[in-house]
Amino acid sequence: MTERRDQSDTVAVLGAGSWGTALAVSLARKGIATRLWGRDPEQIVQMAQERRNSRYLPQIEFPTALSVEADIARAVADVSHVLLVVPSQGFRAALKLLEPHISTHTPVAWATKGLEPHTFKLLHVLVREELGTTRHTAVVSGPTFAREVAAGLPTAVTVASFDAGFAHAFARLLHSETFRAYTSTDVVGVEAGGAVKNVLAIAAGLADGMQLGANTRAALITRGLAEIQRLGVALGGHPETLMGLAGLGDLVLTCTDNQSRNRRVGLGLAQGLTIAEIQQDLGQVAEGIFTAQEVFNLAKQLGVDMPICREVYEVLYCNKSARDALHSLLSRRLKPETGVSNSELA
Repeated sequence: MTERRDQSDTVAVLGAGSWGTALAVSLARKGIATRLWGRDPEQIVQMAQERRNSRYLPQIEFPTALSVEADIARAVADVSHVLLVVPSQGFRAALKLLEPHISTHTPVAWATKGLEPHTFKLLHVLVREELGTTRHTAVVSGPTFAREVAAGLPTAVTVASFDAGFAHAFARLLHSETFRAYTSTDVVGVEAGGAVKNVLAIAAGLADGMQLGANTRAALITRGLAEIQRLGVALGGHPETLMGLAGLGDLVLTCTDNQSRNRRVGLGLAQGLTIAEIQQDLGQVAEGIFTAQEVFNLAKQLGVDMPICREVYEVLYCNKSARDALHSLLSRRLKPETGVSNSELA
């Protein structure tokens, strides 16, 4: 079935990793003219010749509506929308690269999860700082593995914008028979959920790598959700958002399936591998390694208690063993499960 759409839609997807490629493929399958840009000219040439991303999604052929472009000015020329899908560590740099080539009214969305290094800022803040406040913007988040989206398996995401009308419009652009997009105006909550879940996935990988069992995994996910909610609310997000796709849904996915790079970081650490060895094996960025440090510092700054995230940070950055991290969590004093303020949880 062919979906009705605006014939003028042309989308530039910036970021030719697995997730950017999957989103570009999903859009192009709808017949939307889609341009995929990446930083590596050699990779772009190879993708153009082979009509696939052999590095990340070798089984997926590009639809005819998908083109690849190494020059960012050509990639975004006269497009109706820009969708950034780059690692959070390079997000501001990508915005700076983009800014000279688009009008002040071109809508910009992003499907990046994380916080800015050193400043701990949510990504929508960076968008406003670098691209101004006159354009429509949105964040796309939720429980998604690139390989499954590219294969056309059923997936649901949340599209959040401060403008409800634009959230609906961009969700409609993404929406297809196998890609369902819900809308929200809680940009802060959606971004908080997408960032913190990667840290908790490392914890789940550590626990499973230590063969601590299903009970432990369930406890980590549940108490991890409580940490996401505490931080999200402290930042100005809504608790109900974090019970949805961008919070609980993404957390469950990332903590329970080995397609998750962050979960595999935890599994590797439990096996005694170094971060360098794990990253070399992954071949892609595991956002949680970097986000753990930013979440730790942000939680400390806001006075939010996040014991699981704190232990992940200490394993990654303070040479704490996974066993000692587990002992620290289990030896914490007894307390109520709900109805406690952050100050009481310190």
